[in-house]
Amino acid sequence: MALPSLVTGWYPPSRENWEFIAHAWQFFPLVTAVQWLTDWYPAGKTSVESKYNLPGKWAWAVMESVGPITVMYCMLTIPSKVGVDTLPWGNWTMAFLYVVHYIYRAPIFAYVSPSMSPIHPLVFASACLWNLINGLSIGGWVGGYGPNTREAWAGRLYQMEIGLVIWGWSFLANFFHDDDLREIRRSTLRRQKEQAKKEGKPIEGIDKFYMVPKNGLFQYVLFAHYLCEFFEWAGFWMVGGLDCLPARTFLINEMATMIPRAVAGKRWYIEKFGKEKIGKRKAIFPGLL
Repeated sequence: MALPSLVTGWYPPSRENWEFIAHAWQFFPLVTAVQWLTDWYPAGKTSVESKYNLPGKWAWAVMESVGPITVMYCMLTIPSKVGVDTLPWGNWTMAFLYVVHYIYRAPIFAYVSPSMSPIHPLVFASACLWNLINGLSIGGWVGGYGPNTREAWAGRLYQMEIGLVIWGWSFLANFFHDDDLREIRRSTLRRQKEQAKKEGKPIEGIDKFYMVPKNGLFQYVLFAHYLCEFFEWAGFWMVGGLDCLPARTFLINEMATMIPRAVAGKRWYIEKFGKEKIGKRKAIFPGLL
């Protein structure tokens, strides 16, 4: 049963509006260019003290849930608008990959993180808007404005299989490197609890505790989890086909957003721990950047 439209013509988008969104979304890297000019980013390692800050865990879970909710909403509303009774398996495969990633990225990530720095409302609102537009772009495509018949997916099996393998291994690598960062705080919290028990003192806390990660690809780059996510969405793009504009735009926009953040993050690591501690590690691409 199709769900009702929440905002006529836009949520879910009409075909005309979806085409506008998908086309305009390609130019988002022009917006992210400002990140090369400043290190100011009031979240995570570089969060700032503000009375307007939002609790990190729930703000993260909410803003990262906007995308998958939007994609699934499009999947349940657009087919009836284009006269499709059942979307082909290729569409559901792409939706599955997207939603699985964000189930981990939103509620699970927030739940398993020992602590998360507060998030400024500006970052929260920007992330919600980013995920909304990206969700409409991808949701419109998989919801029926892209391929909507089995014939449209014909001949793509091997390309999809390769894309699924890339996506799967990259997803696991992303989780591994995320968990390596979490383990830094988990192990620190365990030591603090043991010390507090022995000395009868309160636990210091790990809200703003950082160390230089060393395992896996962290031996070569400081933001290995970003790099793994790039490969993950490259696999997603391959599943949809090289002509899948929303998947390609998603990958490019994510890279345009996260690369300057990683470069700024490396400067933060050097300032906090010193050049000797960082060594020859690059920010995000081994041996390059």
